[in-house]
Amino acid sequence: MTTDDADELAVEQALALVGGRNQTRHRADDQTRHRADDQTRDRADDRSRDRADDRRGDRTGDQTGDQMPHNQNPGEPADPHPTPHSTPSPAPALPWDRARAVAARAGRGGPLAVVRLPLDRALGHVLAEPLAALTDLPSFDTSAMDGWAVAGPGPWTYEEGVSLLAGVGERPTARLPDGTAVRIATGARTPADTTAVIRSEHAHVDEARGLLSARRPVVTGQDIRPRGQECRAGDQLVPAGTVVTPAVLGLAAAAGYDALPAVPRPRVDVLVLGDELLAAGLPHDGLIRDALGPMLGPWLRALGAEVSGPRRLGDDAEALREALTSSDADLIVTTGGTASGPVDHVHPVLAALGAELLVDGVAVRPGHPMLLARLSPDGPHLVGLPGNPLAAVSGLLTLAEPLLAGLAGRPAQDAYRALVHADVPGHPHDTRLVPVVHRAGRAGGRDHVAPLRYNGPAMLRGIAAADGLAVVPAGGVRSGTEVEILDLPWAPATPWTEGCFT
Repeated sequence: MTTDDADELAVEQALALVGGRNQTRHRADDQTRHRADDQTRDRADDRSRDRADDRRGDRTGDQTGDQMPHNQNPGEPADPHPTPHSTPSPAPALPWDRARAVAARAGRGGPLAVVRLPLDRALGHVLAEPLAALTDLPSFDTSAMDGWAVAGPGPWTYEEGVSLLAGVGERPTARLPDGTAVRIATGARTPADTTAVIRSEHAHVDEARGLLSARRPVVTGQDIRPRGQECRAGDQLVPAGTVVTPAVLGLAAAAGYDALPAVPRPRVDVLVLGDELLAAGLPHDGLIRDALGPMLGPWLRALGAEVSGPRRLGDDAEALREALTSSDADLIVTTGGTASGPVDHVHPVLAALGAELLVDGVAVRPGHPMLLARLSPDGPHLVGLPGNPLAAVSGLLTLAEPLLAGLAGRPAQDAYRALVHADVPGHPHDTRLVPVVHRAGRAGGRDHVAPLRYNGPAMLRGIAAADGLAVVPAGGVRSGTEVEILDLPWAPATPWTEGCFT
């Protein structure tokens, strides 16, 4: 078997783990295409088909609207003679990267609030100010090992039964005369004039003569942590914008802090729209389970937000208006209702409230009909997500994540790129976001990502197995091409590890 054959087999095994190897992409495409309505199936124009699919996809009904047509190759132009459509064309959608930039600027648009939080409440918040050391670390010379503190050349005399322990022992001004030694514990203050610390295993004690000698050469300063070795008072330990992790808490405590200056977590309300959604039980009689209500809260918390429980409003314009005007959140996230169907109320309600639309549609698949609005100059922002689950994930990563990063004071994340293993079809005009898993290179090969099969706008099967999404430009990419990767908030900090889906 060649290397290429082995790699292809590895990718197929990865796909089998998240979907079963017996169902090919073409079969999945055919099955979902048969569920599309006759009007969409008969249209020849790619652009008209995509927009129509998005309008229905926003109501969670279609699973192929954001995919490249089955019989069109990556980069192939659309039909130059589209079938006329009675629905007015929507406003031009923003390119994906511009939409993310708009969301990031909106999040950084105002001054950040600052609160002081006790250490036991600061975990997960963002530092509002640089963390400067309040003292030298260590604040005095300490022993790095259990052993003997010695002064001058050996051998050394010692006093039986005398030892220095961390927190107790000799006075800070006590000196160690040349030619003498004293037992010392790790972390204990070393006496003035200490030459070195000899580890217990490197020392020889002659109890009969009361002398200590070293089994190895003694180097001045060995196994002593000098005052200020880690930092001096006033040194910057971590910059503003750092997320407070358990390690940051430990460092802050060591540096003398009892509370930290932090940015309050952005408060988010989640409004689930759609009369067709069930909160429990099996789908039946045209009703489907609400996948976004259980998913959005934990996802937004992973992005650093304080999230209220989801409110299910159905398709009720007045209930939506009341929820928007009564919210005291920094961000309101809605699901569904962002297109122009008879029960898609988000746009009309925003217009009635005089909201400013910052983003109204994004040239990305899935998730084209997402939006970002500001309800008032001083009021909350609103991110309107499409109703299809993977399309909603696209909206989270495109608009909600950069917006929340700005509101929380987090610095923008550096984008990184990776090789994609296998050809990935693209949309003729728009960016595609495709779930991928990371795979470590073997035998000197480069690390890369493998695309996952279940990536339709209504599907969560692929994203549930993924640790990132590949940003695929219009026209698609060939195997071996580098693509930008969007990490999921729970992905490992070092993604190049073998996992259960690789």
